[in-house]
Amino acid sequence: MHPLKDKTLFITGASRGIGKAIALRAARDGARIVIVAKTETPHDRLPGTIYTAAEEIEAAGGQALPLAVDIRFEDRVAAAVEKAAAHFGGIDILVNNASAIQLTPTADTAMKPFDLMHQVNTRGTFVCSQACLPFLEKAVNPHILMLSPPLNMAPRWFAPHVAYTMAKYGMSMCVLGMAEEFRPAGIAVNALWPRTAIATSAVNNLLGGEAAMAHSRLPTIMADAAHAVLCRPSRSCTGNFFIDDAVLQEEGITDFRPYQVDPQKDVADLLPDFFL
Repeated sequence: MHPLKDKTLFITGASRGIGKAIALRAARDGARIVIVAKTETPHDRLPGTIYTAAEEIEAAGGQALPLAVDIRFEDRVAAAVEKAAAHFGGIDILVNNASAIQLTPTADTAMKPFDLMHQVNTRGTFVCSQACLPFLEKAVNPHILMLSPPLNMAPRWFAPHVAYTMAKYGMSMCVLGMAEEFRPAGIAVNALWPRTAIATSAVNNLLGGEAAMAHSRLPTIMADAAHAVLCRPSRSCTGNFFIDDAVLQEEGITDFRPYQVDPQKDVADLLPDFFL
């Protein structure tokens, strides 16, 4: 079965990491992927561009439309959504994956990164959801998926990096509100978050380098979990804050070692992610 065949996915931050992994999993079904990201030329610390991602997606069996978009600007998002819908005949799924991160305490957080995190994470999620809404309303089994955490109000998740936590929780509050708002239209709105650290450039560059990567899981676990969620009936699967391995357990998967960077490590040795 290829449940996402001919479905159009509008994925932000799809040039690398978890966003690209979700795109590649959908491409194996024969999906149409709109790659929405800023990177057009190679970056020394952030491998991958919208064009190299497009090549990988097409090699995996999907169709790709790479669009260079900064989601902080609503006019550019609106133009990209219109172009994507015209190119592929509509939009079935929106994946709000793009995110900015800076893990600094209040005194060390300048307003530029503060604004960036809120403009990309919370505002960008809202803008993309708003722009895609008219097309999702026409889709069969439409989904919006946020890569954001469950709303955990424990102070320990705020104190070390309150600006980042606020920005990520803004995405999650969009889930809470939009799931109920869009319920009559049959549009599912859910969140997905990893149980452990995921081996991405952010972990490598910000959370401990190779040592942290060795104690992480691969982006494919998030891709497989996202695929499972996006294939569920939109009218009965909405308003959930999913955790990646719990979703896959529901799908009958019990051995998660193939998803680890180092399959020999015990699960207790893996780095837990934030907010859980």
